[in-house]
Amino acid sequence: MNRVQLEQCINEYGKDVYTFCSRITGNREEAQDLYQDTLLKAVELEGKIDFTNNPKSYLISVAFRIWKNRRRKFAWRKRIAGCCTLTEESAKDAMLGQEESAENTVLKKELEQQVREAVGRLAEKYRIPVYLYYTLQLSVEEIANVMEIPKGTVKSRLYKARVLLKQELEVVFDEI
Repeated sequence: MNRVQLEQCINEYGKDVYTFCSRITGNREEAQDLYQDTLLKAVELEGKIDFTNNPKSYLISVAFRIWKNRRRKFAWRKRIAGCCTLTEESAKDAMLGQEESAENTVLKKELEQQVREAVGRLAEKYRIPVYLYYTLQLSVEEIANVMEIPKGTVKSRLYKARVLLKQELEVVFDEI
C-alpha cells in the first residue's frame, strides 16, 4: 500500500476507527491518543496493509492491540505504584435528523441510551465483540482476526452478550 492508498483508507475508515477508539476507552482524550497512535502505526506499517483485503478491519485490529497493550501496562503500573484512574463521561453520538414527533424522539433517545449503558456494563470480553459486530458491522471472522481469538469464541461471546442484554433490558422493553 502506498501513501495515496493509505490516505484514502484513512479518509474512508478514519471515522469508524475513531468511534471504535472512543467506545473502548470511554474517554475522549484517551480515544484521541489511541486514534493518533493507530494512524501513526498504520503509516509505519504502510507496506504491510493489503488495501484489497479489508483495511478497515486491519486498522481496528491495530487500535485494539495498542489499547490492549496500554491496559496491560496500566494494570502492571497500578500493581506497582497503586495509582487511581481518571474518568470522563463519554461524548454522546449525534442522532440522525429525522422528522418525528418530539415525544417519539425523546423516547428513542432514552431507549438508545439505556441500551448503550447496558452494553457498557457488559464485561470487556463481551462488550468489544458486540460493538464490533453491531456498530462497525464486522463479520465474526473479522472480529476473530481483530481480537486474535477463534471464531467459535467470538460466536459464544456474542451469544452470551445477547443473553445478558436480554435479561437486563427485558424490564425496559416490558415498560414500552
